[in-house]
Amino acid sequence: MMKPRRLNLLLLPGLLLLLALPAQGAMDQLRERLYADYGLDLTGFVETRAGLRTQNDDYADDLTLAEARLQLHLSKDLGWGIFKAKGDLLADGVVDRVSGRLRDLNLLFFPAHNIDMKIGRQVLTWGTGDLLFINDFFAKDWQAFFIGRDDEYLKAPSNALKSSIFFELINIDLVYIPVFEGSAHISGERLSYWNGVLGRTAGNDFIFDLEERNSAGQDSEYAVRLSRHISSMEVALYGYNGFWQTPEGMVVPAMQLRYPRLQIYGASLRNPIWGGIGNIETGYYHSSQADHGRDPLTRNSEYRLLLGFEREIGHNFTAAGQAYLEWLMDYEEYKETLSPGTPAKDEYRQVVTLRLTKLLMNQNLILSLFTYYSPTDKDGYIRPKVQYKLTDQWLLEGGGNIFFGADNHTFFGQFQDNTNVYGGVRWSF
Repeated sequence: MMKPRRLNLLLLPGLLLLLALPAQGAMDQLRERLYADYGLDLTGFVETRAGLRTQNDDYADDLTLAEARLQLHLSKDLGWGIFKAKGDLLADGVVDRVSGRLRDLNLLFFPAHNIDMKIGRQVLTWGTGDLLFINDFFAKDWQAFFIGRDDEYLKAPSNALKSSIFFELINIDLVYIPVFEGSAHISGERLSYWNGVLGRTAGNDFIFDLEERNSAGQDSEYAVRLSRHISSMEVALYGYNGFWQTPEGMVVPAMQLRYPRLQIYGASLRNPIWGGIGNIETGYYHSSQADHGRDPLTRNSEYRLLLGFEREIGHNFTAAGQAYLEWLMDYEEYKETLSPGTPAKDEYRQVVTLRLTKLLMNQNLILSLFTYYSPTDKDGYIRPKVQYKLTDQWLLEGGGNIFFGADNHTFFGQFQDNTNVYGGVRWSF
């Protein structure tokens, strides 16, 4: 029987959308008043989404998504800078929780004609990959990605200082994050996962504690990007000093997951080619606490490589493909540390992706498909999605998150029982 509180949360999305119908005129008046009196631009949306597993999972609820969301976005041009605030109020019927979260609360200003500085809460991103990340090692929300929330929520916010310096020869981006937050990983709260300690799939029956990293200075992150355009070619070099964004280590005997230290050195190139856009990105991940593969509880150092290409193959029809490689360093030392019966990772993990996007009905209907497949792990992940824009304010969306694999310990294979379908309605203002 459904809990009374969960039933109330499930009814809330419909109530919010019903209120949106007569509220449009009032919202327009409020926006005009805020701009006239205070110079504030107000936008946002009200949204409801629901998702359901397509099969039984012994370690998680059948519902993967049941929520109502209000997002407000305020901005003001101060002349010498731009203030921005964006936040969500979320009623989540899967975990019976109402919560609020700031995605943006920052100030962008210009201390010199060739310098931009942004300080405060912000979403950080760079690199060339399409849903594959090498040098974009800023915080993500993988749970949101796998249950069908809007793609916006894959990128998680950070409290940071970012500076961009523009020279004729080169552009420099610098990022300082005083206190590491980490990505929202698959913990078992909503989605089941492979638990190496238990040697089986687990979910809400086994949620690890996390080691805290909350000391400013000691637990800070630093990142730099050097970039420039050479004719039509964009080239960049990257550096990062911080931590694995997902917990890739363990503290014993406390049985706590930890975020080991990590340094990344990378490069990328993007250039028009063969009637489309091609890109190459590479990175070396130095996992210093892995002790060159001799620490079985910490992820090894890796070398990563990505090749991508995108072009239009028909009228309003775009295709994009990527080939991705992870090379696990110190592989022989890694295998020697494995406990008997523990499945070993591949030394060379390969992934290929394909994205297809078709625009129809004056671009009001968007059909898209994104697929991952790993020939080494023999697993994959398929993301079909349909979006239909009824009006400038109303948007309908439906899709799925389909996981498959030969083994339940591989990256995508572990999520097979989390396969789900979802739908949503959004009113924007």
